[in-house]
Amino acid sequence: MDQVAVKTLQWLPESGRPEQLLLLLHGVGANAADMVPLAEMLRREFPQAAILAFDGFEPFDGDPSGLGRQWFSLAGITEENRAARLAPALQPLADTVHAAQQATGLGQQATALIGFSQGAIMSLALAQFEDGIAGRVLAFAGRYATLPLVAPKMTTLHFFHGGADPVIDVQHAKDAMQRLAELQADATIDIAEGAGHEINGVLFNQAIFRLRNHIPYRSWMAAMGHAQAQAQTQASGRVDGDRED
Repeated sequence: MDQVAVKTLQWLPESGRPEQLLLLLHGVGANAADMVPLAEMLRREFPQAAILAFDGFEPFDGDPSGLGRQWFSLAGITEENRAARLAPALQPLADTVHAAQQATGLGQQATALIGFSQGAIMSLALAQFEDGIAGRVLAFAGRYATLPLVAPKMTTLHFFHGGADPVIDVQHAKDAMQRLAELQADATIDIAEGAGHEINGVLFNQAIFRLRNHIPYRSWMAAMGHAQAQAQTQASGRVDGDRED
């Protein structure tokens, strides 16, 4: 896939520099404008965040008006060819994310990819394609194209799914969590029983909770390593201090 000119909607802080970068990826047949309600809710919760919503790279197969967009075509898609179908969009999406980071002056660990449906599929795939391109992925009503063989080390994965989703069955999210647990990934899952293929209030509130309260495993490990190093240094100092010359 050649480099694509992507239509972008953005919401920036009213004053001061942005502290977080939240990138929104829509579902198949939608476009960046369909993410406006989610962007407005996120803006109320994180007023110092830079929030960007992108159009999918291709016109939606089923929309002759050209307004609907997609990240990859669903025509003739199967479980066997799904990963290959989306693969050409990964480098252009990575380039788009890097451009947003450069424009806002925010790094990878301050970046969150927030995808719905096909946008969630792309977000999860991108975290595998380039580990650490974002500190977090929030996957609403999404799935892996194929379950990963290796877990990302620098990205935390949050799954949010409706228990009655008729489009992408919640079992895909459960299977992903089982695989990620086996791979010792940093991942969470929240399921809203009775909810369909949507971002409802329960799932949105859980997403905010995760963003505010979940401390990435890598941060815990770094803190523990620092504390252990300090303890060893202090212990060494006590031994040296007690030594007779």
